[in-house]
Amino acid sequence: MPAIISSTREIPETGEVPRHVAIIMDGNGRWAKKRFMPRMAGHKRGVETVRSAIRACMERGVEYLTLFAFSSENWRRPPEEVAFLMQLFISVLEQEVSKLHENGIRFKVIGDLSRFEPKIVEFIRNGEALTAANERFTLTIAANYGGRWDIMQAVRKMLTECPHLATTFDEKDLMQYFALNHAPEPDLFIRTGGEKRISNFLLWQLAYTELYFTDTLWPDFDTRALDLAIQSYQQRERRFGRTSEQLQAASSLRGGREVAEKVTA
Repeated sequence: MPAIISSTREIPETGEVPRHVAIIMDGNGRWAKKRFMPRMAGHKRGVETVRSAIRACMERGVEYLTLFAFSSENWRRPPEEVAFLMQLFISVLEQEVSKLHENGIRFKVIGDLSRFEPKIVEFIRNGEALTAANERFTLTIAANYGGRWDIMQAVRKMLTECPHLATTFDEKDLMQYFALNHAPEPDLFIRTGGEKRISNFLLWQLAYTELYFTDTLWPDFDTRALDLAIQSYQQRERRFGRTSEQLQAASSLRGGREVAEKVTA
């Protein structure tokens, strides 16, 4: 597990390639509708895009990918669509987890699993156990997840285990109880489908994440679309509360240290 760093308390290390990418995969239904196909066809096509996104992220040096698959508000969708999504989830778990393991990928699911049928929960737990020791890449699926739920469940867990912290806890005490405590805060957030909101996704963790919105529908989100998002990220100045002058001075100091290390090596 990586050291848990809060970007509001410490300045995290950053690089040209985002270490952690988080994506809201929006637009499956509209993609299908444009092609006079049922919404379910869009969801199936979206699974194919997930496969290519994982591969593309790994090839570009991304270490963590978190995908918003099903929000706590998605239960409001038509019952037949929800039922289809649950069956699709089972099918994907059956077919894909062993492939993830073969490729050294750790698989995690975050969210309130209490509303899922036992078969889904069993598949999730077995997949997490199978891939737990893998270190090449971490894929996290947010299912029945909500950012507000995450904050509340973290507080409840902390106070259950450490009731003496009720009036004295700080960020460091709380962060270990968040559902995404196995990954650093996202560097880059991507939302496909044209909407420009974060929809209750990783409310705590996105505090200093760079946000990128694209009109591209998720089934059309290919490697070129990912590269455009990363290029946008690379043009951002990640100050974390500092001024541009402070950032430039820190960069110059770091460059000087690197030169000195090469000279003395």
